[in-house]
Amino acid sequence: MGILSRASYVIRSKVNALLNRAEDPTESLDYSYEQMRDELQDVKQGIADLTTQKKRLEIQKRKLEENVEKHNRQAREAVQQDRDDLARKALEKKKSKMSQIEELEGQIADLNDTQDQLVEKKNKLQNRIEEFRTKKETMKARYEAAEASSRVSEAMTGVGDEMSDVSRSIERAEERTEEMEARAEAMDELEDSGAFEDALSDKDDIDRELEGLSTNSEVDAELETLKGELGKGEPANGNGGATDEEIDAELEDIESEMNADDLEADLDGDAETNLDEELDVELEESESEADEKRN
Repeated sequence: MGILSRASYVIRSKVNALLNRAEDPTESLDYSYEQMRDELQDVKQGIADLTTQKKRLEIQKRKLEENVEKHNRQAREAVQQDRDDLARKALEKKKSKMSQIEELEGQIADLNDTQDQLVEKKNKLQNRIEEFRTKKETMKARYEAAEASSRVSEAMTGVGDEMSDVSRSIERAEERTEEMEARAEAMDELEDSGAFEDALSDKDDIDRELEGLSTNSEVDAELETLKGELGKGEPANGNGGATDEEIDAELEDIESEMNADDLEADLDGDAETNLDEELDVELEESESEADEKRN
């Protein structure tokens, strides 16, 4: 196969593939049906033309038959008048007309045969068209049902062109959402760890650490003050004082007594004044003992 032949074959195959993809079976069936109807119309038109031609020949035959009768009368009149010459001429014309009539009869017979054949073909074609129309409608219904089923299946499975775009959009949205969620969690984690500084604050790590130490110092000072008020502070000379464990234990005992006193006060409202007085006495004794230790 030469280069030109191969090129021609490739081009034809490509064009054929494009036509197959662009072809709509329902449109092709409708077009074929219209073509068959056009053919039927042409056959009917041919039958009409043939019948017209036959009618013309029949009219011409009738005229010739009338001329034959005329020439026959002329021949008789000529014989009656002893004009054999005129009678001969009339008979000669009569014979010529009769020959023409025979020829027309043959043509008319041929036209009748042709007309009968065309009518038979027309009837067959018309029946075939009716059968094709029924089959066409059936095929169109089947194709439309199959096409609808295919579209539904593509929509359900997401393999269609449009549905694949929708599926891909959903996938991209999910990926973007997961990415933003991960980024938000990462930012929160970095912010909690202090890796990111507050954009509205000019403090650095050292400032924040110093603030923490200052807060701890304030808490320690307030704790020492409370211990001093309760007489649980360490002596000034540093000897004979209570340890931190003892102070914590005493604080817990005092808190337990205070909680018990609060519970009893809730149960009996009349004893509230006595409990307050006893607590004040205990606090005064504790302060006195603390002052004596300091002195």
